[in-house]
Parts: sequence; C-alpha cells; structure tokens
Amino acid sequence: MAEVTNSKLLNTDTGIPKKNAFIVLVKTEWNAAIVDELEKGCREKLEVFKVKKVITITVPGAFEIPFAIKIYWEKAGKKKKPDAFIALGCVIRGDTPHFDYVCKAVTDGVVQLNLLLPVPTIFGVLTVDNELQARERIGGKHGHKGEEAAVTAIKMINPKPLKGLM
Repeated sequence: MAEVTNSKLLNTDTGIPKKNAFIVLVKTEWNAAIVDELEKGCREKLEVFKVKKVITITVPGAFEIPFAIKIYWEKAGKKKKPDAFIALGCVIRGDTPHFDYVCKAVTDGVVQLNLLLPVPTIFGVLTVDNELQARERIGGKHGHKGEEAAVTAIKMINPKPLKGLM
C-alpha cells in the first residue's frame, strides 16, 4: 500500500526552489469539502516554500480540469504563464461506471498536458471508493495529498533535481 512514510517525497533537500515561482491550482466544485482541504494544505505548503504567486481556478468537475489548464496556458501572456499547474479534485466511486470514465479522462488529460506543455501539471486528484478514504488523504493516516502535490510541484519546477536528465 502506498504510504507517505514509504516515500522520500516530503524530503525537500533536492535543491533550491525557484525564486518568484508562480503556480496555478485548478480545483473542482464536486466534493468541495474535501477539495477545499486539498487546496488549503497545498497553499500552506507553497507558502512555506515562499512561492510568489498562487492563483486558483475552479471548474465544475474533474473531467474539466485538463481543458481549463490547456486554455489557461494558451490564453496567458508570456509574463502570466505559470511555472506549474496543480490539479486538485476528488472523485468518489458511485453505483455506476461514471467513476471509471471520469478517473480515466482526468488521468489521461493530465498525462497529455505533461507531454505537451513545457511546464508540469501535478496530479492531486483523489480517486477513492468512499468519503472515509478521501478524509484519510487530507491529513489522516495517508498523509495530506494537497501538501504532497505542492512539494511535487516545487521539485518539478526546480531544475536542480532534474539536472541528471539533461
């Protein structure tokens, strides 16, 4: 089972974060109580890293996240382009296959964005079977996925950890 204690993700000594970073959060209206906690944890962690600018865009559901990110990137002027996007949402399984379609669509959309855009899109969308599992991932026994998304963004916009790849 994936546990935050099995990871070095929260170890942030992988370099010096980019100064004056700008990150766009794209969050969903569905399951707002959970998603608002994801955003809160994400923003708190970005504040610790002194990210200069963070804005939030709200979309109806997880399905719409990739489109919102794509349009934001295309419409932003050169000085308004972010260093990273963070997708935040919570999809809870219901009684129909809708869950599977939405999860696949948002996952595939974020993958495509990571292949097409010159900046990372971080996947902070919870895909869970029930509300208890969601709550366990916003500060419960499975850590805080909003905070983890923020740390991932910091690491991905920081060129130092990726130097070995270039």
